Amino acid sequence: MRHLFYLLVLAVGLSGPARADESAAKAVISAQIEAFLANDVERAWEFASPTIQHRFGSPERFGTMVRDGYPMVWRPSDVTFLDSEVIAGKLWQNVLVRDAGGALYVVEYQMIENEGGWKINAVRVRQAPAGTV
Repeated sequence: MRHLFYLLVLAVGLSGPARADESAAKAVISAQIEAFLANDVERAWEFASPTIQHRFGSPERFGTMVRDGYPMVWRPSDVTFLDSEVIAGKLWQNVLVRDAGGALYVVEYQMIENEGGWKINAVRVRQAPAGTV
């Protein structure tokens, strides 16, 4: 019984930092979506990783890419955070997004942490499974 107690304490203790990471990642994603909704691509750019910033070169090009390629992120009508998971050492935060037309998507955000805090390093979008509310 005592061993079970120690395992439980260890499991809870190890999940603490993961929850803090998840909370910080959610805050970054929320702030970027808020910036897109306000047409503030300069601010949204700040939440992109150095890799993404290097790839697009400017906030304007980044904003155009998101607006044209990810309209459900550019103008979501509803955002719900789902689970997160660590894959190959990277934190992936899943977000259920409803676009302006009512279609549902699962947006998977790859998050990285650097000296500037958590940044969005990649985004994958897929249709939400049938029956998702």
